[in-house]
Amino acid sequence: MIGFIAGAGIIVRNSIILVDFIELRRSQGMALEDDAGAVRFRPMLLTAAAMVVGASVILFDPIFQGLALSLMAGKVASTVLSRMAVPVLYYLSQRGDSLPPTYPHAPENVAECKTPQCEIA
Repeated sequence: MIGFIAGAGIIVRNSIILVDFIELRRSQGMALEDDAGAVRFRPMLLTAAAMVVGASVILFDPIFQGLALSLMAGKVASTVLSRMAVPVLYYLSQRGDSLPPTYPHAPENVAECKTPQCEIA
């Protein structure tokens, strides 16, 4: 049970950070279809590797062997699953929404901006 709670906490934190990073990149003008998750994959992989290495220390203790195996297998499986599922679910939930242009005076956004704030003085 302790391994499940620890693994779930790390998975949720990685997913929140991934969605927050995607929203940050979208506010900077990146399209929804671009893969912002590729930038966040390395920290997610390093977190999983650190947990696997940490759990391998207690792997040889017969009392904690089950905990170590569940931590290692759960973290590897959850990293792969969250790397695929979170961006897909975010895309499906946000594909109808479009954020306003962050830089309204940029040449590519001037034609689509219709608010009075976009008029160049």
